Amino acid sequence: MPRRSGLIEKSRRFQNASYFVHIRVLIREFSGPVPAWRLVWQFRGNFCTLSLVNLLTPIGKLYGIGMDIRNRLYDRAVLRSHSLGARTISIGNLTAGGTGKTPLVELTARTLAESGEKVCILTRGYGRTTPRRRVIVSDGDRVLADASTGGDEPVELARKLLGQAIVIADADRVGAAAWAREHFGITAFVLDDAFQHRRAKRDLDIVCIDATDPWGNGHVLPAGTLREPLKNIRRADLVVLTRADLVGSVDPVVKQLRECGMDAPVVFASAKMRGLAKFDNGIASDLNEPQLRAENVLAFAGIGNPSSFRKLLEKENLNIKGFEIFRDHHRYTQADITSLEQKARSLSANCLLTTAKDAVKLDGSKFKLPVFVVEIEVEISDPALFRSLVTGRVPDRRA
Repeated sequence: MPRRSGLIEKSRRFQNASYFVHIRVLIREFSGPVPAWRLVWQFRGNFCTLSLVNLLTPIGKLYGIGMDIRNRLYDRAVLRSHSLGARTISIGNLTAGGTGKTPLVELTARTLAESGEKVCILTRGYGRTTPRRRVIVSDGDRVLADASTGGDEPVELARKLLGQAIVIADADRVGAAAWAREHFGITAFVLDDAFQHRRAKRDLDIVCIDATDPWGNGHVLPAGTLREPLKNIRRADLVVLTRADLVGSVDPVVKQLRECGMDAPVVFASAKMRGLAKFDNGIASDLNEPQLRAENVLAFAGIGNPSSFRKLLEKENLNIKGFEIFRDHHRYTQADITSLEQKARSLSANCLLTTAKDAVKLDGSKFKLPVFVVEIEVEISDPALFRSLVTGRVPDRRA
């Protein structure tokens, strides 16, 4: 069942999680196939006490020291990074939670494809039922997996990038890359969520930072949302401040980055609605986009940062009568659909709106109301710089 929209702002910071959830997160971060920060993020609204953050801060410091030691071992080649045999672009985060990374992965893949590269996106495929298996989500011509077997974000990317990129879900990205080169002749890889995955060498390290909440509460897991100490942002070759249009000024964030010794270029990204697409498995509707903008709608989302989706809809002046929130990577049931439609009717809403990430998990669902998917694209403040760094065809401005 969806959580009430009134909880969204109360659950923004990770410090709300319970002690036992934090301990479980820490254990899984080191030992399990399930990404620990996902558990942290989905339970962030529980047991809000600042004292727990204080209690967990020493553990977070130990975790940060562990990450620093690991990074030094890679820096000194004690731990080996493997070349993937082709140009490799990593896109990742310094924090847990939704930073608007997926649209940037899509843009990067398109940029490489348009420059003539044979592109493959390598991802772990969070939330899939077989996390240890290699799944060919798309061969570039067809989508070969659903959200259950391939993961919701990989399937979303696969659908959007047909004809432009192959998508493979595999925890072993080095092994998957070798396989992809042999079978598809790949000339460029995009590593999804790989800033901490240093086993794979990369030619460009792009880090996404949410301008609306750049560091969470400033603590490292499990006391906060930082995956590693902030100073490690110095590894980045390019920083993208996402949702820059939702804050008054990005200057404080940029200043803090520079104070950390980070000298990489910084560009700003904003999301805009590209259009509204009718959900294929929904009932037929004669509404076009201008008409839809005049209708009462109920929006719902199960993503890492649902508040950003709501703000986007509000910025587009859509008549949102209600907004229902599900946990990130939520798998929708028919009972969820029935509940959403009942809620919509109670609010006199005539149709439903959701994200592309949620839409891939709605296949097979039966709707009595029309369902529309909000198509989002990202705009970069300096597209020429972004393109040159991604393709490697113009020298870095720092050179």
